[in-house]
Amino acid sequence: MRKLIITALIAGMAFPAMASAQSQREVRRDRQDLRQEQRELNRAYRNGDRRDIREERRDVRDARQELREDRRDRDRKWGRNDWRGYRNTNRSIYARGNWNAPFRYTQFRSGIRIAPNYYGSRYFINDPWRYRLPNPGYNQRWVRHYNDVLLVDVRRGVVMDVIRSFYW
Repeated sequence: MRKLIITALIAGMAFPAMASAQSQREVRRDRQDLRQEQRELNRAYRNGDRRDIREERRDVRDARQELREDRRDRDRKWGRNDWRGYRNTNRSIYARGNWNAPFRYTQFRSGIRIAPNYYGSRYFINDPWRYRLPNPGYNQRWVRHYNDVLLVDVRRGVVMDVIRSFYW
């Protein structure tokens, strides 16, 4: 009986990781397909006739649509955007309050490196579950920056995700 319970626990922990890897793989594959279709469209512009160009445009459009759908499915599956509906019904939790940073507002985007004073411990969101934010990964923290929320890799200082106008 003990072995059965342990096996079930291990399978329960391993399954979400495998499902996440699968959805990430699908998005990555669709991104590669889109790049390939774009290359073929560029070749058709250089060497092809109108019918080739029309077909390649259609293929690029289909590849973009597939990529969007896979991203949407991944986000829906992992509950990335379920905070929006919750925020509309629980406005008091998302109230901005009397909060000001000692520096001026900067509109950050994903992928840039920021200074440590922007993601110091006083700006950490210690209870992301309260706001229905997804759990941050290893060495990542949700950080408040005025009305925005940033997911920052605290080891390197890289912004992983940005949610603008999160607070009212």
